[in-house]
Amino acid sequence: MRSGIHAAIQSQTIVPLFCTSATTNVGVSRLLDFISKYGSSPVDRAKIIAKDPRSDENIDVELENSNPVVQVFKTISEAHVGDLSFFRVYSGKVTTGMDMFNTSRGTTERFGQLFVLNGKNRISLNSLNSGDIGAVVKLKDTHAGNTLCSPKFKVVIPEIEYPNPNIHSAIVLKAKGDEEKISMGLAALHEEDPTFIYRVDSEVRQTIISGQGELHIKTSVERLKRRFNVNIDLIEPKIPYRETIRGKGQSKYRHKKQSGGAGQFAEVWMRVEPKDRGEGIEFVDSLRGQNVDRVFVPSVGKGVKAACDEGIIAGYRVVDVKVDFYDGKQHPVDSKDIAFQTAGKNAFKESFMAAQPGLLEPIVNVEVKVPEEYMGDVMGDISGRRGKIMGVDSDGHFQKVKAQLPQAELHNYATKIRSLTGGRGFHTETHSHYENLPREFEQKVIAAYKRQREE
Repeated sequence: MRSGIHAAIQSQTIVPLFCTSATTNVGVSRLLDFISKYGSSPVDRAKIIAKDPRSDENIDVELENSNPVVQVFKTISEAHVGDLSFFRVYSGKVTTGMDMFNTSRGTTERFGQLFVLNGKNRISLNSLNSGDIGAVVKLKDTHAGNTLCSPKFKVVIPEIEYPNPNIHSAIVLKAKGDEEKISMGLAALHEEDPTFIYRVDSEVRQTIISGQGELHIKTSVERLKRRFNVNIDLIEPKIPYRETIRGKGQSKYRHKKQSGGAGQFAEVWMRVEPKDRGEGIEFVDSLRGQNVDRVFVPSVGKGVKAACDEGIIAGYRVVDVKVDFYDGKQHPVDSKDIAFQTAGKNAFKESFMAAQPGLLEPIVNVEVKVPEEYMGDVMGDISGRRGKIMGVDSDGHFQKVKAQLPQAELHNYATKIRSLTGGRGFHTETHSHYENLPREFEQKVIAAYKRQREE
C-alpha cells in the first residue's frame, strides 16, 4: 500500500490533504512523517530536462552528473546577515568558495558560507550534494528562479511559473518622508515572494500592490509595516480612464503677452478629428504660405503633447485624436518657441472641447473557473457588473466562464468569487481594450475630478 500511495503521489494521481496548525503545533509531525514516507526523494526525480542557454536545446541534468547544477527557488532578506538564497542541488557537489556561473543573468558568483536550515536554526556545512536543499548568503546578483552551474556545463532550468495576481490595492502614506523606506520594503517583499507585485503607476499617481487574495495583501502589508517601520493605508486603486473625442472640432487661439520687456505672440489655428481605437495621437501640419514659420511647428506639437499628457476634461491621458495645425499668425519680434507651445496647448484644448469629448474605460478579459452548481450565481454577478459573457467551456466538474468586464467593477472581485462559490472558484484577469464609458458614469468621474481640483 505504501509503494502504491508513493507511486500515485509521484504521478499526481492523488493529492493528499492535511489539516494542521503551525502556531499550536497540531498535526505538524504527522505531516512531516507523511512527507518522509511518501513524498518525492531526489531518486524519484533523478533526471530533469534543462535548456542549453545558447541553442535552447534540451539537456538532461542527472543526479549522478559530477558537474554542479543548482536552482535558487527563494530569497529572504535579513537585516543582520543580508540576502539568504535557498537552492536545490540537481547534480554534482557544491562547496564553500566555489565559483558558479549564473546562466540566467550571465554573471559569475562565488559561494560563501553554506547552511542547512531547520526552522530558524542554521547548521553550517562545507559542502552539499545532489538532492540536497541548502542556503547561501550574500550572492551579488542572483534572484529566485536563477540557475547556477559549473562553467564547464552551462544549462538553464526553466523558471517557476507563478500565478498572475488577482487582487489590487493602492498604498497611501500617512507620514511624509517614508517614500524611500516604502520603495526598499516593496522591493524586498517582491524579491522574497514573486507573487507579491508592486508598480508605481505614473498615470494615476499611485503605488499599486497586487497579490493572490485579501489575506496575501494583508499579511504582506503587515510585514512591510513591521520590518520597515512605515505607516500606510490601503485604498481602492484609481481607474486609468482615457479621454478622446467623438466628433470634429476646430479653434483659433491667440496668445499675447506684454510685460515691459520682450513680449510673446503666437496665433494657432487647429482642427481635430477622431481616429480609430488604439491608434494614438497623430500631429500633422498643413500650413500654406508664409503666415507661420515652419520652425514653430515642433513647438505647437510640444504644446499638444503636454495637453494630451495632462488631460482636459478629467485629468486623464488623451488618445486616438488626429490634430492638424493648418494656419496661424506670428510676430517678427515677439514670436518664439514658448509662445507657440502655449498657443498650441490652448488651441488644442479649445478644439478638443468643441469635438464632443468623452471618456474611455479599460475593459478586462476575465476567466472564472467554478463548479457547475455555481454557474448561475457567477453569471448573474457578471451581468450585474456591466459584464459580457463571451463563452463557457467545460473542464471536468468545473466550468470556465469567459467574460469581459469594466476594470472599475473588478475591485476585490476575487473575494466576491470565493464568497459566491464557497471558496471553490477562482479567476484570472488580463487587459483587453478600451470602450466608451456610459454617460452617467462619465459625469460622475468628471464631477469627482472637478471637486478634487477645487479642494
